Amino acid sequence: MKFLRISLVATTALVTSAYAMKAQMPEGVLLDGGYTLAQEQTFTFYQGDDWGSIDPGLVEDTVGGDAVRQLFEGLYGQDRDGNIIPALAESVTVSNDKLVYVFNLKQGAVWTDGKPVTAHDFEYAWKRVANPETGSQYASYLTLMSLANAQDVIDGKKPVDDLGVIAIDDYMLQVTLDNPIPYFLKTLAHGTTFPVPRWAVEEYGNTWTHPDNIVSNGAYKLMEYRPGEHVIFERNKLYWDDANTVIDKAVQLTINNVNQAYNRYLAGELDIVSVPTGQYPAFTKKHEGEIYSSPILCSYYLSLNQRESGPDYLKDKRVRRALSLVIDRDILVEKVTQAGQIPAYTFTPAATADFMVPYLPEYQELSQAERDEEGRRLMLEAGYGPDNPLEVEYIYNTLEGHKKIAVFVSQMWKQKLGVKTSISNMEWKTLLDTRNAGDYEIARDGWCADYNEASTFLEVFTSMSDNNNGGYSNPIVDKLLIDSKTAENPQTNYTLIEAYMAEDTGFIPIYHYTAPILLKPNVKGYAINNAQNNWWIKDVYKVDAE
Repeated sequence: MKFLRISLVATTALVTSAYAMKAQMPEGVLLDGGYTLAQEQTFTFYQGDDWGSIDPGLVEDTVGGDAVRQLFEGLYGQDRDGNIIPALAESVTVSNDKLVYVFNLKQGAVWTDGKPVTAHDFEYAWKRVANPETGSQYASYLTLMSLANAQDVIDGKKPVDDLGVIAIDDYMLQVTLDNPIPYFLKTLAHGTTFPVPRWAVEEYGNTWTHPDNIVSNGAYKLMEYRPGEHVIFERNKLYWDDANTVIDKAVQLTINNVNQAYNRYLAGELDIVSVPTGQYPAFTKKHEGEIYSSPILCSYYLSLNQRESGPDYLKDKRVRRALSLVIDRDILVEKVTQAGQIPAYTFTPAATADFMVPYLPEYQELSQAERDEEGRRLMLEAGYGPDNPLEVEYIYNTLEGHKKIAVFVSQMWKQKLGVKTSISNMEWKTLLDTRNAGDYEIARDGWCADYNEASTFLEVFTSMSDNNNGGYSNPIVDKLLIDSKTAENPQTNYTLIEAYMAEDTGFIPIYHYTAPILLKPNVKGYAINNAQNNWWIKDVYKVDAE
């Protein structure tokens, strides 16, 4: 399919980032708030496990996503409050029907090897994601963006060149959509849409993201990666906005025990740490002035394997529903997690922009005791009871908080339903691979918004989604989401989708996240208020201690 350059009428100009901080001022000059920059600008943080990938076209986990935002940059980014801001997009023109976008790229941006970042790099990257040979777990994201022909290309029904993206010249990128969607620009701040250097990928293949080979275009370079130990990021002096970047080096430590991470925070080895599970109430006084907790657009849930490879008991809706009903989410968040998490009975957090949570009588009208009784009735009806107890396997990735939740849930199932649960933990990448392969029964899972709109959650459980680990499928849900793309008010469809998913119990929602953290008082600029929990090292700076 050939793309013609068309005349565009509606024009939207993008302004350069107005939130650029004053932290680039010379040492000793007072910043807002009366601070002065610290002499040493090294930021040390931690992750609970290694990333699965830092290839923008392959990354699927939040650990890898955090790294991709530091190393690469796309058309758009976000400010500290989560608002969309231009990055490499200098301006954009939009057709009257809102189906064609033409982006003018910032000239002067270069890769770490000195080559210019061009529109061709974006075209290559997006087509690489869509290409079935790439095997991207995030290919369905292009369909969510409503990119023209995305699903047919992903399914191998159309050639990759038919994808709705083309470089008109070195600095002009044309994007065509199947349907106009009001949140399209929001989708462009996600790592899947970031450019990729074709020459590096073709030369090094699967090892192109190794520190010795990687070519990137973000504010930081990958200098060292030791799996299970640490990652070192170094300031990229070739970055187009390096003048407004302060942190010279960032060190990411791999620590899969939050209590150990907390102890290292106390010892001064970390600048930021998550609050250990259950400790937030006590820490509010103990660490006054350095503790924060905000709702974020993430959902914690249990993935139930309903694929052909899954166990027979999970193909029975009565069993799935019983397992969900008897989990006392109020006690879980009040006594176990204890950081203001919100009990979840549907998938999309209520804090999502313009989203309306459906009314669910079985959860909103019944007491927990009544839910338990209904759960027992359903299990007996399905053929499980004292003489035939159900045995299940539950896997989670190695973090103390996940273990506590797994133990709590298994106890609920044992006490109320007589279910025998085998619990096992595994490293994060192993869990990703296991879930993707469908080689499990019940697995800890989670989803964080790729942009602030309900479709980023609801797409996960459509039949065509690469992220639908459990294989849940309802053609009504699929159609409602497809129809929402052209609906005048998609929120009506979104609410119906949640209601159908709750009735089917294709997964078990547990809670909606908060992000309780401890942050050293001399660290400024961290994105505490970003509802997607996205942050950039380039926004951070350190000041002299008071």
